Amino acid sequence: MVKAVREHLIKALASGEFVSGQEVGKQLGISRTAISTHVKALVNMGLDIFSVTGKGYKLAQPLHLLNKRKILLFMSQDVITNKNKLTPEIEVHSLIDSTNDYLMRRLPNQLTQGQVCLAEYQSAGRGRRGRQWVSPFGSQIYLSMYWYLEQGLSAAMGLSLLSALAVSDAVFAISGVQVQLKWPNDIYIDGVKLAGILIDLEGQALEPSHSVIGIGLNLDMHEQAAEKIDQRWTDLQSHSETKIDRNALSAQLICCLHTRLQQHQSEGLIGMLDEWHTHDVYLNKRVKLLTGERVTKGICRGINNQGALLLEVDGQVKPIYGGEVSLRGDE
Repeated sequence: MVKAVREHLIKALASGEFVSGQEVGKQLGISRTAISTHVKALVNMGLDIFSVTGKGYKLAQPLHLLNKRKILLFMSQDVITNKNKLTPEIEVHSLIDSTNDYLMRRLPNQLTQGQVCLAEYQSAGRGRRGRQWVSPFGSQIYLSMYWYLEQGLSAAMGLSLLSALAVSDAVFAISGVQVQLKWPNDIYIDGVKLAGILIDLEGQALEPSHSVIGIGLNLDMHEQAAEKIDQRWTDLQSHSETKIDRNALSAQLICCLHTRLQQHQSEGLIGMLDEWHTHDVYLNKRVKLLTGERVTKGICRGINNQGALLLEVDGQVKPIYGGEVSLRGDE
């Protein structure tokens, strides 16, 4: 009931016109006080709503909501890089705990290859290593895609890297903005974080397995929502001279991710190494690798065809295969 009421309010407010709390309450069979409580909850999700006595509630700016039909329409147009003319199963949710968690709960029989879940808001969005992913309503991209790994979990090596390249492809196609990539799962602009990748896996090393690839991308971050973020950030709209359509960007992301996954399926990471190194924010720079409390300093020498970081320490280059590690510049 709570979710239904809030979704009804969101749709009513989206146009940017005044909405009467009393009238909405009558439609839903609840009190005006209850409507006020739900409006406060929406404000806490990042919606900029104000009220005027005698008029009701109003958004400071109209909402341009994600729309499955519009996304599929963009995917059918030549402006979107859709070489395979994809028509994947797409779900768009107003409110969800986590797009990754939603798809993982539906394993193994309720998903099709390349199925996508998008959301306007995540109440429990996750970043890497269990961190919270701040997910204000209706202004960013929260997208997850299911991908079946016929060769087992060993085929998951490099998924975060190809996904970052797919984000790079999509961002450039839509905005002309060139991003930077940071091993293993971050996308930067001018050295500041724009987006992140989260891979969830289920299965055995040598048996057919499942993966869910999550992408969180800051598109148009409001200062109020950004107060909860504990690191430097940027958003794509700040770097683009033209207004970016979230439905168009979502369509482009889906197509680019699918293309990169198929490329990986046929040839691994080999054909992507040069592209990664072109955009590697730390290539041939001094870095520090954090593993728990341990700090290892060295020089980033890119990645290998298994997706490992190549770290030069005392003249020797060693592959680092991920896990509970974090890479940072050694400024």
